[in-house]
Amino acid sequence: MTLSHVGSAGLWLAFALTVTSMLAVDLGIFQRADREPTWKESLAWSAAWVALATTFGIGVTARLGAARGLEFFTAYVVEKALSIDNLFVLLLIFSQFAIPAPGQRRALAAGVVGAFVLRAALIVGGTSLVARFHFLTYLLGALLIVVGAKLARDDPDEEKPPASVTERFARRVLPVSQRLDGVRFFTREAGRLCVTPILVAVLVIEVTDLVFALDSIPAVLGVTSDPFIALTSNLFAVLGLRSLFFLVAGLLARLRHLKAGLALVLLFLGVKMLGSFAFEIPIGASLSVLALLLGGAIVVSLRPARPEERT
Repeated sequence: MTLSHVGSAGLWLAFALTVTSMLAVDLGIFQRADREPTWKESLAWSAAWVALATTFGIGVTARLGAARGLEFFTAYVVEKALSIDNLFVLLLIFSQFAIPAPGQRRALAAGVVGAFVLRAALIVGGTSLVARFHFLTYLLGALLIVVGAKLARDDPDEEKPPASVTERFARRVLPVSQRLDGVRFFTREAGRLCVTPILVAVLVIEVTDLVFALDSIPAVLGVTSDPFIALTSNLFAVLGLRSLFFLVAGLLARLRHLKAGLALVLLFLGVKMLGSFAFEIPIGASLSVLALLLGGAIVVSLRPARPEERT
């Protein structure tokens, strides 16, 4: 099944126009301000991306039916939740390179564009392979269970960016400046053109996103095998990542149980994929389970700590 056989021309056109226009406004106008985005700006952009995804999901439901609409919203929720967890690693990367907020803004903008292209290629290839070789569903299900179990065991205090090799390689093959030059990717040092630590951070982010895709792409394929639904839901979640980063960066430390909730989500999707030969979980039930797991993790994280937990 090819992309041209899925969805409708109108929905594809609506998706392309929405994404293109929003990226043009976000990156072409608001990105020019070399300053830290305010909380209100981040909230407005986050709300705008969620509203656009919701509107698009309603359009999918109207054109393709309730089942496809539920798949879109379920896949979107899964990818959005995983992207929030990924913000922990982005914070570590920016801290490692000592990049201030304006530089973080530009690095995230470049990272989102790169992730957009990477995710599109992986999803198109993944859905095509699963459609042709159904046994891959079980392999991906097993992978999700392994990743979920690993996530449940990980100590967040010991987490490190998974792409430090990228930094060492970049510093070995590229002339890297030892200082920042505003928010520029390139600068001149002793008459030689050098890349700044911001560009090195972008390279680390891109490789890190490839690692993230090892759980996020199988997760979305655990919800839907429709490439149109998988692609649009995933990209809508990715495109809202930059504004979401500045909105919730200060709250991430409080979401101490989010990893446990995400681990359960991945385990649930893995079991669903492995058991697909014997039973099928309705997409509405899947969405309810995911909402319960993620909502429960957030509620438990935000509740006031007991006296014995503070010591």
